[in-house]
Amino acid sequence: MTKGIVLVHGGQHTGRCWEPTVAHLMEMRPEISVLPVHLPGRDGNPADLSEVGIAECVQSVVFDIERAKLSEVVLVAHSMGGVTIPGVAEALGKERVSRLVFIAAAVPPDGTSILEDLIGELRETVGTRVEEPSEPAPFPREMVTELFCNGMTEDQVEFTMSQMCPESNLLATQRVDRSGMPQSIPRTWILTARDRAVTPEQQRQHIENLGGVDDVVEIDTCHDVMISEPEQLAKALVDCL
Repeated sequence: MTKGIVLVHGGQHTGRCWEPTVAHLMEMRPEISVLPVHLPGRDGNPADLSEVGIAECVQSVVFDIERAKLSEVVLVAHSMGGVTIPGVAEALGKERVSRLVFIAAAVPPDGTSILEDLIGELRETVGTRVEEPSEPAPFPREMVTELFCNGMTEDQVEFTMSQMCPESNLLATQRVDRSGMPQSIPRTWILTARDRAVTPEQQRQHIENLGGVDDVVEIDTCHDVMISEPEQLAKALVDCL
Protein backbone atom coordinates (compact mmCIF):
# COMPACT_ATOMS: atom_id res chain seq x y z
CA MET A 1 0.00 0.00 0.00
CA THR A 2 1.36 3.44 -0.96
CA LYS A 3 0.48 7.13 -0.90
CA GLY A 4 -1.02 8.70 -4.01
CA ILE A 5 -2.78 11.61 -5.66
CA VAL A 6 -6.17 10.67 -7.12
CA LEU A 7 -7.39 12.93 -9.94
CA VAL A 8 -11.14 13.02 -10.63
CA HIS A 9 -12.14 14.75 -13.87
CA GLY A 10 -15.20 16.87 -14.50
CA GLY A 11 -18.20 16.55 -16.77
CA GLN A 12 -17.73 15.53 -20.43
CA HIS A 13 -14.04 14.93 -19.72
CA THR A 14 -12.05 11.72 -19.31
CA GLY A 15 -9.05 10.85 -17.21
CA ARG A 16 -6.91 11.80 -20.20
CA CYS A 17 -7.46 15.49 -19.45
CA TRP A 18 -4.90 15.19 -16.64
CA GLU A 19 -2.05 13.96 -18.88
CA PRO A 20 -0.18 17.30 -19.09
CA THR A 21 -0.36 17.75 -15.31
CA VAL A 22 0.54 14.13 -14.58
CA ALA A 23 3.74 14.53 -16.62
CA HIS A 24 4.82 17.42 -14.37
CA LEU A 25 3.77 15.61 -11.19
CA MET A 26 5.86 12.58 -12.12
CA GLU A 27 8.84 14.79 -12.81
CA MET A 28 8.48 16.69 -9.53
CA ARG A 29 7.63 13.75 -7.26
CA PRO A 30 8.42 10.46 -9.01
CA GLU A 31 7.98 8.50 -5.78
CA ILE A 32 4.29 9.44 -5.49
CA SER A 33 1.65 7.36 -7.25
CA VAL A 34 -0.68 9.41 -9.47
CA LEU A 35 -4.06 7.93 -10.36
CA PRO A 36 -6.17 9.77 -12.97
CA VAL A 37 -9.46 7.90 -12.90
CA HIS A 38 -12.03 7.45 -15.67
CA LEU A 39 -15.52 7.87 -14.26
CA PRO A 40 -18.21 5.43 -15.51
CA GLY A 41 -19.19 5.80 -19.15
CA ARG A 42 -15.70 6.55 -20.48
CA ASP A 43 -13.27 4.42 -22.45
CA GLY A 44 -11.88 1.79 -20.11
CA ASN A 45 -14.86 2.11 -17.76
CA PRO A 46 -17.97 1.35 -19.82
CA ALA A 47 -21.41 2.02 -18.36
CA ASP A 48 -24.92 3.02 -19.38
CA LEU A 49 -24.88 6.80 -18.90
CA SER A 50 -28.59 6.82 -18.12
CA GLU A 51 -27.77 4.89 -14.94
CA VAL A 52 -24.63 6.76 -13.84
CA GLY A 53 -25.25 8.97 -10.82
CA ILE A 54 -23.16 10.28 -7.95
CA ALA A 55 -23.16 6.97 -6.06
CA GLU A 56 -21.91 5.08 -9.12
CA CYS A 57 -19.06 7.57 -9.55
CA VAL A 58 -18.11 7.28 -5.88
CA GLN A 59 -18.08 3.49 -6.09
CA SER A 60 -15.96 3.59 -9.24
CA VAL A 61 -13.32 5.88 -7.70
CA VAL A 62 -13.15 3.83 -4.51
CA PHE A 63 -12.73 0.67 -6.59
CA ASP A 64 -9.86 2.24 -8.56
CA ILE A 65 -8.13 3.36 -5.35
CA GLU A 66 -8.37 -0.10 -3.82
CA ARG A 67 -7.19 -1.75 -7.04
CA ALA A 68 -4.16 0.57 -7.06
CA LYS A 69 -3.46 -0.42 -3.43
CA LEU A 70 -3.23 3.17 -2.24
CA SER A 71 -3.19 3.40 1.54
CA GLU A 72 -3.32 7.20 1.80
CA VAL A 73 -4.61 9.62 -0.81
CA VAL A 74 -5.03 13.26 -1.70
CA LEU A 75 -8.38 13.46 -3.50
CA VAL A 76 -8.46 16.05 -6.29
CA ALA A 77 -11.66 17.03 -8.10
CA HIS A 78 -12.11 19.30 -11.09
CA SER A 79 -15.47 20.87 -11.92
CA MET A 80 -18.29 18.28 -11.75
CA GLY A 81 -15.92 15.95 -9.90
CA GLY A 82 -16.74 18.10 -6.89
CA VAL A 83 -19.92 16.08 -6.29
CA THR A 84 -17.97 12.80 -6.24
CA ILE A 85 -15.03 13.23 -3.87
CA PRO A 86 -17.06 14.01 -0.71
CA GLY A 87 -18.57 10.53 -1.01
CA VAL A 88 -15.16 8.99 -1.67
CA ALA A 89 -13.83 10.71 1.46
CA GLU A 90 -16.78 9.33 3.42
CA ALA A 91 -16.15 5.82 2.11
CA LEU A 92 -12.41 5.83 2.79
CA GLY A 93 -12.48 7.81 6.04
CA LYS A 94 -10.21 10.48 7.45
CA GLU A 95 -7.53 7.88 8.20
CA ARG A 96 -6.87 7.37 4.49
CA VAL A 97 -7.64 10.79 3.00
CA SER A 98 -5.01 13.36 3.89
CA ARG A 99 -6.52 16.27 1.93
CA LEU A 100 -9.36 17.22 -0.40
CA VAL A 101 -8.51 19.53 -3.31
CA PHE A 102 -11.30 21.23 -5.24
CA ILE A 103 -10.39 22.82 -8.60
CA ALA A 104 -13.06 25.21 -9.93
CA ALA A 105 -15.39 22.58 -8.56
CA ALA A 106 -19.13 22.08 -8.60
CA VAL A 107 -20.23 22.41 -4.97
CA PRO A 108 -23.93 23.29 -4.92
CA PRO A 109 -25.59 23.96 -1.55
CA ASP A 110 -26.10 20.69 0.28
CA GLY A 111 -29.43 19.17 -0.70
CA THR A 112 -29.50 20.81 -4.14
CA SER A 113 -28.24 19.76 -7.57
CA ILE A 114 -25.57 21.03 -9.93
CA LEU A 115 -28.28 22.11 -12.38
CA GLU A 116 -29.93 24.29 -9.74
CA ASP A 117 -26.56 25.93 -9.09
CA LEU A 118 -25.46 26.58 -12.68
CA ILE A 119 -25.57 30.07 -14.13
CA GLY A 120 -25.66 31.66 -17.57
CA GLU A 121 -25.24 29.76 -20.82
CA LEU A 122 -24.20 26.58 -19.06
CA ARG A 123 -27.43 26.40 -17.07
CA GLU A 124 -29.54 27.04 -20.16
CA THR A 125 -27.76 24.38 -22.20
CA VAL A 126 -27.73 21.70 -19.50
CA GLY A 127 -31.32 22.46 -18.56
CA THR A 128 -32.46 22.01 -22.15
CA ARG A 129 -30.63 18.70 -22.43
CA VAL A 130 -32.21 17.41 -19.23
CA GLU A 131 -35.74 18.54 -20.13
CA GLU A 132 -35.54 17.18 -23.67
CA PRO A 133 -33.28 14.16 -23.30
CA SER A 134 -31.77 12.83 -26.49
CA GLU A 135 -28.72 10.75 -27.32
CA PRO A 136 -25.94 12.06 -25.03
CA ALA A 137 -23.33 14.14 -26.84
CA PRO A 138 -20.52 16.50 -25.82
CA PHE A 139 -21.03 20.25 -25.97
CA PRO A 140 -20.38 21.74 -29.42
CA ARG A 141 -16.84 22.92 -30.10
CA GLU A 142 -17.73 26.62 -29.98
CA MET A 143 -19.19 26.24 -26.49
CA VAL A 144 -16.26 24.17 -25.22
CA THR A 145 -13.71 26.70 -26.42
CA GLU A 146 -15.70 29.63 -25.00
CA LEU A 147 -16.37 28.15 -21.56
CA PHE A 148 -13.40 25.85 -20.91
CA CYS A 149 -10.50 26.97 -23.10
CA ASN A 150 -10.25 30.78 -23.15
CA GLY A 151 -6.58 31.76 -23.37
CA MET A 152 -5.36 28.31 -24.43
CA THR A 153 -2.96 27.67 -27.30
CA GLU A 154 -4.35 25.97 -30.41
CA ASP A 155 -2.63 22.71 -29.44
CA GLN A 156 -4.18 22.84 -25.98
CA VAL A 157 -7.63 23.44 -27.44
CA GLU A 158 -7.22 20.47 -29.78
CA PHE A 159 -6.12 18.26 -26.89
CA THR A 160 -9.14 19.37 -24.88
CA MET A 161 -11.49 18.55 -27.74
CA SER A 162 -9.86 15.17 -28.34
CA GLN A 163 -11.04 13.79 -25.00
CA MET A 164 -14.49 15.36 -24.71
CA CYS A 165 -17.25 12.78 -24.30
CA PRO A 166 -20.99 12.44 -23.54
CA GLU A 167 -22.13 12.89 -19.95
CA SER A 168 -24.82 11.55 -17.64
CA ASN A 169 -27.82 13.78 -16.94
CA LEU A 170 -28.12 12.27 -13.46
CA LEU A 171 -24.89 13.92 -12.30
CA ALA A 172 -26.43 17.31 -13.05
CA THR A 173 -29.85 16.61 -11.53
CA GLN A 174 -29.23 14.46 -8.45
CA ARG A 175 -29.16 16.37 -5.17
CA VAL A 176 -25.91 16.25 -3.25
CA ASP A 177 -25.48 15.02 0.31
CA ARG A 178 -22.18 15.94 1.95
CA SER A 179 -23.34 15.14 5.50
CA GLY A 180 -21.04 12.11 5.71
CA MET A 181 -17.88 13.88 4.50
CA PRO A 182 -15.38 13.97 7.38
CA GLN A 183 -15.05 17.62 8.35
CA SER A 184 -11.58 17.12 9.85
CA ILE A 185 -9.94 16.43 6.48
CA PRO A 186 -8.01 19.57 5.35
CA ARG A 187 -9.39 21.22 2.22
CA THR A 188 -7.70 23.28 -0.50
CA TRP A 189 -9.43 25.26 -3.25
CA ILE A 190 -7.68 26.05 -6.53
CA LEU A 191 -9.41 29.09 -7.98
CA THR A 192 -9.22 29.64 -11.74
CA ALA A 193 -9.28 33.40 -12.05
CA ARG A 194 -10.38 33.65 -15.71
CA ASP A 195 -12.96 30.88 -15.55
CA ARG A 196 -16.09 31.36 -17.68
CA ALA A 197 -17.76 28.06 -16.75
CA VAL A 198 -17.52 28.44 -12.97
CA THR A 199 -16.75 32.10 -12.41
CA PRO A 200 -14.45 33.22 -9.60
CA GLU A 201 -17.46 34.73 -7.82
CA GLN A 202 -19.32 31.44 -8.03
CA GLN A 203 -16.26 29.54 -6.85
CA ARG A 204 -16.11 31.71 -3.75
CA GLN A 205 -19.75 30.88 -3.11
CA HIS A 206 -18.92 27.21 -3.53
CA ILE A 207 -16.22 27.56 -0.88
CA GLU A 208 -18.90 28.84 1.47
CA ASN A 209 -21.22 25.99 0.45
CA LEU A 210 -18.43 23.59 1.37
CA GLY A 211 -18.10 25.13 4.81
CA GLY A 212 -14.80 26.85 4.09
CA VAL A 213 -11.34 25.66 3.10
CA ASP A 214 -7.89 25.84 4.69
CA ASP A 215 -6.14 27.31 1.65
CA VAL A 216 -7.06 29.07 -1.58
CA VAL A 217 -4.56 28.94 -4.46
CA GLU A 218 -5.35 31.27 -7.35
CA ILE A 219 -4.17 30.50 -10.88
CA ASP A 220 -4.76 33.10 -13.59
CA THR A 221 -6.27 30.85 -16.22
CA CYS A 222 -9.38 29.28 -17.72
CA HIS A 223 -11.56 26.43 -16.46
CA ASP A 224 -9.42 23.56 -17.76
CA VAL A 225 -6.31 24.52 -15.79
CA MET A 226 -4.92 20.97 -15.94
CA ILE A 227 -4.40 21.56 -19.66
CA SER A 228 -3.76 25.30 -19.85
CA GLU A 229 -1.33 25.61 -16.90
CA PRO A 230 -0.26 22.06 -16.01
CA GLU A 231 3.04 22.99 -14.38
CA GLN A 232 1.44 25.57 -12.07
CA LEU A 233 -1.28 23.10 -11.14
CA ALA A 234 1.25 20.33 -10.50
CA LYS A 235 3.21 22.61 -8.18
CA ALA A 236 0.03 23.47 -6.28
CA LEU A 237 -0.84 19.79 -5.91
CA VAL A 238 2.65 18.89 -4.73
CA ASP A 239 2.23 21.50 -2.00
CA CYS A 240 -0.88 19.59 -0.87
CA LEU A 241 1.05 16.40 -0.13
